[in-house]
Amino acid sequence: MGRWSRRQFIRAVTLGGLGAVAAACGARPRTPYPSPTPAGPRAIPTQPGRPPLTNQNRPSFKPTWNIRYFQPYVPIDHDQWRLTVEGLVESPRSFSLEDLQALPRVEQNTRMKCVECWSARADWAGFTYAALAEIVHPLPEATWVFFECADGYYESLSVDELSQPHVLFAYEMDGEPLRDEFGAPLRLIVPPKYGYKGPKVIVRMRFETHQQRGYWPTVGPYSPDGTIQPGRDHPLDLGEPREIDGGEITEY
Repeated sequence: MGRWSRRQFIRAVTLGGLGAVAAACGARPRTPYPSPTPAGPRAIPTQPGRPPLTNQNRPSFKPTWNIRYFQPYVPIDHDQWRLTVEGLVESPRSFSLEDLQALPRVEQNTRMKCVECWSARADWAGFTYAALAEIVHPLPEATWVFFECADGYYESLSVDELSQPHVLFAYEMDGEPLRDEFGAPLRLIVPPKYGYKGPKVIVRMRFETHQQRGYWPTVGPYSPDGTIQPGRDHPLDLGEPREIDGGEITEY
C-alpha cells in the first residue's frame, strides 16, 4: 500500500471508513449487509453526552497507532455494560466488567497487524478463553463462537483459534483501562490474524456448531480465516518496513 496524503485519507474516511480505505488499496467491497441479529439492533447503554466515535474525531494520544472504526458509534457506559454468553453452553451468563476482571489475569506484550499493512505493539491485560469456558461450559458440539459488538460489527472464530497462545480478551492496554477509542470495555486480541478478526466493544458471544462469515469477509474481499500472510509490514512504532513470514509477528 503506498503512502496516502492527508487529503486522500480524509476523503476515504468520509466515503465510508475502512471500506473506502480497502477500495483505495485496490479492493472493491460490496454493499454492506445488515446486522445478522434476527431481532434487529439491541439497545446498548451509552455514555450520555459523548459524541459518536469516528475516524475523524478520534484523539491522537497514541501517535504509534491507527484507529479504525467499522462505523461511528457512541461509547458504552462501562458500568451498565454486560457481556452476554449464550448458545450451546451449559451455563449461559451475563458478565459485568468487574466479573471478568475477577478471572485469572493474564498480561502479555504482543503486536497487532492490520490488513492495511501496518502494525503496532502494546502491553495487554485480560483473560483467556479457557477461563471463560470454565464458567459457561460449552457443549462438545460448540466449535465456533459468533461475536456481536456495540457498533454493529460481527465476527466468528473457532474454539481452536480462541484457545491458541496469546489470544486474549483484553480490558487493559499499556497499563491502563482500555479506552473507548481502542474498543472498551472488552476487545479480542488475536496476534496470528489480521486486526479485523479481533472484534472490539464486544457485547455478545454465541456458541455455535458452524462458522459464520464476519463483517469484512462478507462485504469485502477479505479471507474469513484472516491469518497474517507473508509479505511486508510497516510497524508504526519502528518507522521502517520489515519483511514478515506470516502468522504472529514475534521478530520485533
